[in-house]
Amino acid sequence: MSNENKSAECSKNNQSVKGTKGTINKVKKQRKKIKNMKEHTVNNLANYVKQDVFSSNWKTFKQNAGNFEKNSERKVGVTKVENKRYRDYRKNKSADMPKSVSSATQNKDKCTTSDSKEITKVIAIDCEMVGIDTGKDNMLARVSLVNKFGNCIYDKYVLPSEPVVDYRTHVSGIRPKDLHQGERFDIVQKEVADILKDRILVGHAIRNDLKVLFLGHPRKSIRDTSRFRVFREVSKGSTPSLRKLSEELLGVKIQEGEHDSVVDARAAMQLYLMYRKEWEKSLHNKRKTTGKSP
Repeated sequence: MSNENKSAECSKNNQSVKGTKGTINKVKKQRKKIKNMKEHTVNNLANYVKQDVFSSNWKTFKQNAGNFEKNSERKVGVTKVENKRYRDYRKNKSADMPKSVSSATQNKDKCTTSDSKEITKVIAIDCEMVGIDTGKDNMLARVSLVNKFGNCIYDKYVLPSEPVVDYRTHVSGIRPKDLHQGERFDIVQKEVADILKDRILVGHAIRNDLKVLFLGHPRKSIRDTSRFRVFREVSKGSTPSLRKLSEELLGVKIQEGEHDSVVDARAAMQLYLMYRKEWEKSLHNKRKTTGKSP
């Protein structure tokens, strides 16, 4: 091979090596850039956690949530549902909200006497049930109603009409002694029906409560927090639990052991009031479009 050919071959090899090194350098730079972006995102998330956004203190929760949205929603990638939620927190006034249920689980006398017991246009319901027959069938054991202020207006245990085979105490909170002095089912059924007549009924999976009460209610007057579109988005389209909604949207932890029907009814009412305008507007538009109740 001539000297000229050798020189040309060496030149090509040098260019190839330079090109390879250049590509490697670009890859390294890109990896470093991605690493920095990840570290930045992690730092933002750490700051978010430190702010204790899901504090049970309602005022602090709203303030922290609002600050986080301003500083971090684009960087951390907060979902549309969360963004909408934080905006609503700032818009809603405390007068529109019932009392926080954060301390309710420690209060055995659920029906307070210091606040209004008015039977408002909107009522929230929750029931506790026990097992009969094989243990899988449900029977009403307790029913609780709260008004729009979050105050208990009705709370009664129900005398069993059939043998109870499973009190489900670890979930229901019901014990034999609670039912021994309970009210007869037919009396409870009539009293609840009278209160709910011509009113908007709020609850979580309400059909289960109405089923054990052997009552019906106009579909147009039911606001079920397990079916509302915005709440289902929180659980990515599946049916959300009341516990998840309460913790995610209210910053309040409930159902961490035995359930309490008054606490659960309050949580459902608070969720409804938080999105009342949007909820009612969506129902109005649906009725206007279809001519039927949703």
